[in-house]
Amino acid sequence: MARRTMSALGEAVRIAGASLWAHKLRSLLTLLGVVIGVSAVIAVVSLINGANSYVAEKVFNLGTDVFLINRGPSVITDIDSFLETQKRKKLTVEDYEAVRQACTLCRDVGATASALAEVEYGARSVRDSNIRGWTPSMARIYDVELAAGRYLTEADMQRAASLCVIGWDIAENLFPGFDPLGKEIRVGNHVFEVVGVGKKLGSALGQSRDNWVMIPLRTFQKIYGTEQSLRIWGKAISPAQLGPAQDQARQILRARRHVPYDQPDDFVIETNESFLALWGVISSAFFGVVVVIASISLVVGGIVIMNIMLVSVTERTQEIGLRKSVGARRSDILAQFLVESATVAAIGGLLGVGLGIGLAKLVSLLSPFPSAIELWSVIAGLVVATSVGLFFGIYPASKAARLDPVVAMRSE
Repeated sequence: MARRTMSALGEAVRIAGASLWAHKLRSLLTLLGVVIGVSAVIAVVSLINGANSYVAEKVFNLGTDVFLINRGPSVITDIDSFLETQKRKKLTVEDYEAVRQACTLCRDVGATASALAEVEYGARSVRDSNIRGWTPSMARIYDVELAAGRYLTEADMQRAASLCVIGWDIAENLFPGFDPLGKEIRVGNHVFEVVGVGKKLGSALGQSRDNWVMIPLRTFQKIYGTEQSLRIWGKAISPAQLGPAQDQARQILRARRHVPYDQPDDFVIETNESFLALWGVISSAFFGVVVVIASISLVVGGIVIMNIMLVSVTERTQEIGLRKSVGARRSDILAQFLVESATVAAIGGLLGVGLGIGLAKLVSLLSPFPSAIELWSVIAGLVVATSVGLFFGIYPASKAARLDPVVAMRSE
């Protein structure tokens, strides 16, 4: 019985393949909807998976023991949240000092501010560099590694020294072929001596991670003023103490900023997980939109498959009548056309998977957007395509199975 079933299945697959090959243009148009739908899903899943891994590894890689205190959310998606954030008190150096002194569950506490400026040395310049006003502890919190020189020190911070550590892009563009240590660069209208060079980090989603100049926070505020709200960073004594360390920092700031017990925080505490969760929401929404579009394409492809199968039933009416006259049962005819329909869709799914992988790799080749092919997405694409063929093949197959053999044999 099992051998007979496998033989019938193989025969149905063979007939489907022969039918596709005999009508190449019709087959191509038949498969187009399925190919487009599956390839769109595969390409988008591959790009999103690649982006998720890349973001987790390089963009939001703060570590499992680091938290950030900010005046408002790092990513604001509506105007009301933005306006509400602007009404809050700024985070100040005094807030940073209070957390640093009182947070016993924090190994390190740092503070940062930033601005954009042009950096010059002689006739060479780098535009739109990220000028980082950092406390010395930020190098430990952010795990900054140096290729040469030294970090900024607490003494540099206290005396607001005109010293800096530069990123790899600055060193490469302003000092090609010679040592930048001890040289003086101009940041805006101010001169700084280079005491360190950061290791090359590369780019993230097309944006360089090496175009920066790090200066002491007090020097930054002396140049740019104290109106900018600081970001306060904390590194817990261990990953297990991250939650308690956040709670402790929250209590310190609420008491210092006189927030009533029945009112929410007038600041935001974020971690690596909260950034990744936000990215997950964004990528999931994008994926959902693509799935809806791909579903429409698959439905259209399924309707085309059903239409072609109905044409096939009409063309092969005599064949169906002959098969029934020599003993083929309704279930045999039904299975034959269902398998043919599923085979057609599965071939479209295979082509769609190949096209989707090719598109994802092409995007990664032509842009900084990464991609990662997941086996589950390939299997899901094939299963969905085959299911579409089965679903839309039910009506043509049942129509073929219900044909009267005598009437079918007489048809022309």
